[in-house]
Amino acid sequence: QVQLVESGGGLVQAGGSLSLSCAASGRTFRMYVMGWFRQGPGKEREFVAAISTSGASRYYADSVKGRFTVSRDNAKNTLYLQMSSLKPEDTAIYYCAAAIQPWTTVPVMSRDRGYDFWGQGTQVTVSS
Repeated sequence: QVQLVESGGGLVQAGGSLSLSCAASGRTFRMYVMGWFRQGPGKEREFVAAISTSGASRYYADSVKGRFTVSRDNAKNTLYLQMSSLKPEDTAIYYCAAAIQPWTTVPVMSRDRGYDFWGQGTQVTVSS
């Protein structure tokens, strides 16, 4: 089991940048595929990005491709999401999640039900 704690959220103007972190407990962080999801006001939770255990494979939602970068540091048990060129529609609670299943097809890794552990979320608000 792994416990996840997100941080780094806040208020930023459109066009600005923000970096989120997700600290994981335990010594097995490197064994988990990790993902970022978000839930905007009045919206369903949606996939943002995923990264394989080694970090060699990454996948992004079309809405954030080219603007967001997911990375991980297995030595520090930490997942990151660097966000740039932020838009008001990026406003949401951002969650990190860990999946026990191996890295597999993109459609599978982008489904929230494929993830087993979740953080509590961190609020990101982008003002226009």
